[in-house]
Amino acid sequence: RNFRCDCGNSKFKNLQCKLLPEKGKVNSGNKYNDNFYGLYCTCKRPYPDPEDEIPDEMIQCIVCEDWFHGRHLGAVPPESGDFHEMVCQACMNHCHFLWAYASQLAVPPLTKVNTLEDEGIVLKVEESEEQKKEIKKESGVEHQETKEEKQMEQFNEPSTSSGSDFLNIYGYCSKFLQKFPVETAKTTSESSFCKLKELQSKQFLKKDTATFWPSNWRSKLCTCEDCLKMYSELEVQFLTDECDTVLAYENKGTSDQETERRDPLMDTLNSMNRVQQVELICEYNDLKTELTDYLRRFADEGTVVKREDIQHFFEEFQSRKRRRTNRMQYYCS
Repeated sequence: RNFRCDCGNSKFKNLQCKLLPEKGKVNSGNKYNDNFYGLYCTCKRPYPDPEDEIPDEMIQCIVCEDWFHGRHLGAVPPESGDFHEMVCQACMNHCHFLWAYASQLAVPPLTKVNTLEDEGIVLKVEESEEQKKEIKKESGVEHQETKEEKQMEQFNEPSTSSGSDFLNIYGYCSKFLQKFPVETAKTTSESSFCKLKELQSKQFLKKDTATFWPSNWRSKLCTCEDCLKMYSELEVQFLTDECDTVLAYENKGTSDQETERRDPLMDTLNSMNRVQQVELICEYNDLKTELTDYLRRFADEGTVVKREDIQHFFEEFQSRKRRRTNRMQYYCS
C-alpha cells in the first residue's frame, strides 16, 4: 500500500526511474518492514528456512502486511476456508478498538477458552453512565405510558359534564402531541450513532493473540465521524475499503491472469464479421505454411536464422500478397 520503487532516489545513484523521472531523493511514504530484508514472522527467520524442519503455513497480516508462521500467532489458526484475513498480535495491540469487534465478528481460533479471567482481560464489566441513563430513560417512558393509560381510562369513563369531557380530551391530545419532539431527537441521535461505543459498553475479551476474520467483516466497522478520525490517526483508513481486502486482490489477480491467457487472434476474430473472419483465417494459414517451409530450409542446412532473413521473408510475403489482391475479383450474383 502506498509504496513506490526506490530507483531514481538517493539509494541508487545513476539510475533514473522511467515511470517517475521527477521523483524526490527520498520516498518518505515508504515503510520498510523485515520482509524487505528477507526476514519474516516474530522469529525473524528467512523463508524458506533451511533450518526449520516443521511444515507450517505462512499467513499475511492485513495491517502490517508481514508474514507469520501459523504456530507463532499465539493461537492455532482456524481451517483455511473458515477465515479470509488475519491481524497479528502487534497490530491488534496497535488497533486496540478491534478487540470490541472481535467478540462479535472474528472467527474463533482452534484453542479452548476456559474462562474470561484465565484467558484474557475482561473490559467494561460495570454498567457505564450511558447504560444507567438508558435505564432511567426506559423507566421514565414506562412511567409516562402508565399516566397515559390512566388518562385513557378516565377518557373512556362516562362523565357527568361536557366541560370535564372537553378537559379530558384536551389533556390527552396534549400528551400525545408532546411525543413528536422526542421522536425527532431520537432520529437525530441515530444519525450520529457509533457502533464501536455500543460494543465497548459491553463485556468483551482481550488477549495477546492474533485474530482471524471472515470475508465481510470490514463492512461492519463503524464509519461515524469519530471512528474515521481514529482510523486516520492510527493510519489504518484502508480497513473500511472493500477493494483492499485479500479477496478483492485475489479476484483482481485471477482476472488479470485470464486477460493474459486470452488469445489476441481470437479476440480480433470475434470483433469481425463472417467474411472478414474467413479472410483472416486464410491469410493466417498461408503465413504459417510459408514461414514453416522457409525456416525448414535453415534447419535442414544447419544454418542460423538472422534478422535479415526474417525481414527478407516478410518482404517477399507482402509482395506476393499484393499481387494476389491486385488480381480481378469475381463475385457471385
